[in-house]
Amino acid sequence: MSGHSKWANIKHKKARVDAQKGKVFTKLGREIIVAARQGGGDPNGNFRLKMAVQAAKTANMPNDNIQRAIQKGVGGADGSVFEELTYEGYGPAGVAVMINILTDNRNRTAGEIRHLFSKNGGNMGETGCVSWMFSSKGQVILDHSTLKLDEDELMLICLDAGAEDVKVEDETVEVLTAPEDLEQVRQGLLDQGLEVESAEVSLIPENTVEVTDKDQAAKILKLMDALEDHDDVQNVYANFDIPDEIADQL
Repeated sequence: MSGHSKWANIKHKKARVDAQKGKVFTKLGREIIVAARQGGGDPNGNFRLKMAVQAAKTANMPNDNIQRAIQKGVGGADGSVFEELTYEGYGPAGVAVMINILTDNRNRTAGEIRHLFSKNGGNMGETGCVSWMFSSKGQVILDHSTLKLDEDELMLICLDAGAEDVKVEDETVEVLTAPEDLEQVRQGLLDQGLEVESAEVSLIPENTVEVTDKDQAAKILKLMDALEDHDDVQNVYANFDIPDEIADQL
């Protein structure tokens, strides 16, 4: 289980469960508002908004909610001004953690995120303390269960679409691209009849930290869950690598 692949899979499963409770709609709505405010309300001319709307539809967010969020972003009528921040820190076992934030109260959010780190065996660091360990990549997630191709055929299709790398897990397939090629690759996979579960620009660790202690692994996942559950947190990235035999026990 690695921070850049299986944790992404866990997040997407968790997002589906959260969507059923409506919890994820708040985060998706914020992203749509900010994207529309920055680049306009037309998804065809605003790549960030297009990705945000696609994520919202994948989570079954009602179209009315999506349109209201776009209008708020374009008109700025709700009075909310969300600030984009990136927090960095270390989790148990020295795992590097990067967090994308959208908040209307920087001081409140910083205090709450710092508390979550310390409560769960980590510590929030200074800007730049771990960001050098990550690179920005386009990330497309496919549902492995829907694929009717063998691994070689799948690899060929992804590479022909412009992908840089493909990681096949038990339940999902992670396709990595250059950030600027994300939409081209996503569309290329759709054109081949593949079901795209999500497509986003993500932070991928250059190296991973192997965690072979079960208690440490449990603490890492608890920290990841706590951070993901915070309303102001949009995305969490980490560089842990938990062997499958330990992950299966958790």
